[in-house]
Amino acid sequence: MKRTALFYWPVKGNVDVCAKKIKSQFKDGTIDMDTIKKVGQYNLADYDLIIVGGSTVGADHWEKASKNNLWFDFFSKFDTQVMKDKPVAIFGLGDQILYPDHFVDSMRIIKDEFDKYGTKLIGRWPTDGYEFTGSDSVEDNKFLGLALDHDHQEELTDQRIEKWVKQLITEANL
Repeated sequence: MKRTALFYWPVKGNVDVCAKKIKSQFKDGTIDMDTIKKVGQYNLADYDLIIVGGSTVGADHWEKASKNNLWFDFFSKFDTQVMKDKPVAIFGLGDQILYPDHFVDSMRIIKDEFDKYGTKLIGRWPTDGYEFTGSDSVEDNKFLGLALDHDHQEELTDQRIEKWVKQLITEANL
């Protein structure tokens, strides 16, 4: 049976809500979900797909972050031998209204970290239907992963997640 791991941060907010919605789209017993703090408790070699999600924090937050930053600790748990060519998918939450110039920028940071391990990014998502002016997470008119604005487009969250998970299942051959 093919397995998926879903890791996310922060908890008790929209990222947490959306992570649970993503998990609910998978068959029971095929996905493990946890916070990025707990990644060390999992054998990543056991998974055929890894999904990671977070909220937009901005590059300045990452650059000024201390070595104690949870994201740095999360990525320190990865190994190139295990991760090479492993499919990974990213979902990001942002606010198109308050931060239209940096909508879901964190997906770029997460992708760049995964690139260091030779992973295979899947789950790119169209930019249609969003109202933003800039994002570091757009390449070739697509987001690097599923972009969600649960504050201003909550009514679209469920259908976007459902469609994206179907896309992931196909792309990862689950």
